[in-house]
Amino acid sequence: MRIITSDYKKGLVKLKITDPEDLWYLSQIIEPGDLLTAKTTRKVKIGDGENAKVDKKTLILTVKAEELTLDLESKVLRINGKVQEAQEFVPAGSYHAISLELDAEFKLEKKEWFSYQKQKLEEAAQSKHLYLICLLDREETLFALTKKSGYNVLLTLKGEVQKKARFTETKTASKTAGKEKDFYQEIISQLEEYNTRHTPERIIIASPAFYKEDLFKRINNPELKKKMALATCSDITETALNEVMKSPELKSALQDSRLREEKLLMDDLLREINKNELAVYGWKETLQAGAAGAISQLFLSDKFIHQRRKEEKYSEVEELMKTVDNCQGRINLFSSEQESGKKLDGIGGIAAILKYKVYD
Repeated sequence: MRIITSDYKKGLVKLKITDPEDLWYLSQIIEPGDLLTAKTTRKVKIGDGENAKVDKKTLILTVKAEELTLDLESKVLRINGKVQEAQEFVPAGSYHAISLELDAEFKLEKKEWFSYQKQKLEEAAQSKHLYLICLLDREETLFALTKKSGYNVLLTLKGEVQKKARFTETKTASKTAGKEKDFYQEIISQLEEYNTRHTPERIIIASPAFYKEDLFKRINNPELKKKMALATCSDITETALNEVMKSPELKSALQDSRLREEKLLMDDLLREINKNELAVYGWKETLQAGAAGAISQLFLSDKFIHQRRKEEKYSEVEELMKTVDNCQGRINLFSSEQESGKKLDGIGGIAAILKYKVYD
């Protein structure tokens, strides 16, 4: 996302979508009541009677947002609402849906910008911190690429890597050892290809045992090695990707990773819940803690927000966020498609870490 201009005091920003993931951020930032101005197309009826025809016109319209629909497959965010200013063929008060997609420029106006909304906007505007992750054992390798709101699994390779006791350089290598060495070479070739294609900031190599060290020794490319960090994982699955992102070995390598931060935040929340200490979850309990000014960290999933909008109860959530914001609490929004968001949905989609206990 590119912030072209911003004046938060007037409530106005002008933005350009530069990445499909920006749409997820915008779906969390744009709310009912916001004003959206963008170039759009609309079918209009020209003429009357038998001579009437329907034509598509390109217009610049301002709508007051009422309903948002994020289509991840088509990579489009649709904002439906009432047209605020009449245009030729488009009366004020009529409904129109503006579709936001890659490269779209638009203006967004709010009555008030919360600090968490500005934070999310600026987060989306930052350059991406991409990390290439390679999980391997003696039979399988999984490649994944992190993104702003999760990660993409790129490829899974099958093969066989020799045991450590047999993994030595000899002049008379066995046929089996040769096959195993080829599997390592295939992994290295794939790493080099992905490094060229995606230019990740760091490359994370993880394995359950010694395979990561042996692979690292085989790599001769100094530029590739310079990007690498080694970690431990229990197996070669998507669950292990989450495990690797939380591992202490990667604290320095992934210190800017939003995905890692989400996982650590969720761990903090679940730890407090398990201790029955400074945490609450569920709408009623979290609302009570917010009213007492006791929330240090508020957790919300996009699924929870979507449901409250559907039930026309989003204004209550907005008031809670405003209260937390005014009390210098932090608001954390989680994607329900990712592991941390799924865990949050499992306890109601809303929770909080507290500054102090709240009693009835």
